[in-house]
Amino acid sequence: MIRIERRLPARVDFAQRRLTLPYAERCKSRLRVHLDNDEEAGLFLPRGTVLRGGDQLQADDGRVIELLASAEALYRVQAAPDSKDPHFDLLRAAYHLGNRHVPVQLQPGVLLLERDGVLRELLLRLGLRVSEAIAPFEPEAGAYGGGHRHDHDVSGGMLGEQLSRLAHGDSAPDFSGQQFHLLR
Repeated sequence: MIRIERRLPARVDFAQRRLTLPYAERCKSRLRVHLDNDEEAGLFLPRGTVLRGGDQLQADDGRVIELLASAEALYRVQAAPDSKDPHFDLLRAAYHLGNRHVPVQLQPGVLLLERDGVLRELLLRLGLRVSEAIAPFEPEAGAYGGGHRHDHDVSGGMLGEQLSRLAHGDSAPDFSGQQFHLLR
């Protein structure tokens, strides 16, 4: 099994292999995966890393691997055709989704999110049009640059994380030896 421990800071002209992952798997820093040629690999990236389609990774043997975002089952949310203020309707929906920490991909006039029946009902009650889509999912990274984090990484700057580090120190369990789940 090859080890992948590094995301390249800049794109190179070529990649020897490809790795296709859904968003939920691109948020994991430790993961057993299979490359496009079915070769087994292990991701060992810094905690809090969120991979994006188009990122390039480097394996321990020097090979460059291009990451592709897989197509996923999503909801496409738009203002109703008869909306008096479609921009406000989408803004209100984004507020309610953000309040629930739901990852959302923003496009002009459209919100994309992972399918969830409860969220669909909420959006319909807000008067929005919700349709199903299959597409790569690339949600917003957030105002602080990365994905939504609940770890207690020393680089975290949010007040709650700082207070947690003060209260708990380095006593958080280390899961770096955790077993991987096989994806096929």
